[in-house]
Amino acid sequence: MTRRLTATLAMLTISACLTGCISKARFPAYYTLHVPPAVDMPIAGGIRSSLAVREFRSPAYLRQGAIVYRTSPEQVGFYQYHRWAVDPREFLTHAIIERLRATGRFAEVRAYDGHADVDFVLSGQLDKLEEVDYENGVRIEVALSAEITDTRAGKTVWSNSAAEGGQLEKRTVPAVVAEMSSAIDRAMEKLLASITVPTTSSLNYSLQK
Repeated sequence: MTRRLTATLAMLTISACLTGCISKARFPAYYTLHVPPAVDMPIAGGIRSSLAVREFRSPAYLRQGAIVYRTSPEQVGFYQYHRWAVDPREFLTHAIIERLRATGRFAEVRAYDGHADVDFVLSGQLDKLEEVDYENGVRIEVALSAEITDTRAGKTVWSNSAAEGGQLEKRTVPAVVAEMSSAIDRAMEKLLASITVPTTSSLNYSLQK
């Protein structure tokens, strides 16, 4: 009887320990960027050029899946339990495609699939997407760059970059992600507004000559 009682107590003790460990276990929280949907504009008359958008690149430290912060210009940190549900590069690429479609400045805009059956290809990079925690408090920094290549002429016809940021009054991860979304929205608008390419395809130009 004593052995049974001892074994029962031991099992209850182990069970309580396991329950305590499970209740204290910490699981990651996942976030995604969010920008307002693009407002469609009618395609202007005479526009016949097509554009494909390559998936945006980024520095290796932005591809780790965790939200990034800096405590100095040289030191990069990662939120261990706060991660991206959608790769920011994938999100940015899709958002750029939707924004360019909505402008009406191209007859067709699609994701680049490796084929050269379009007039122009846009290649870009997400250069910064991070929380900065030194000097003037806590702030957000976002930077984008891109270029457009004429596929038939084989030359770059446009390139530019855009950077945006914002101060945070309170350092919480949801506030960080919200400000990142706002900054990336403004940076996209600034970058895309500067695009200047022919409204008709280079193939059409060659046929007209």
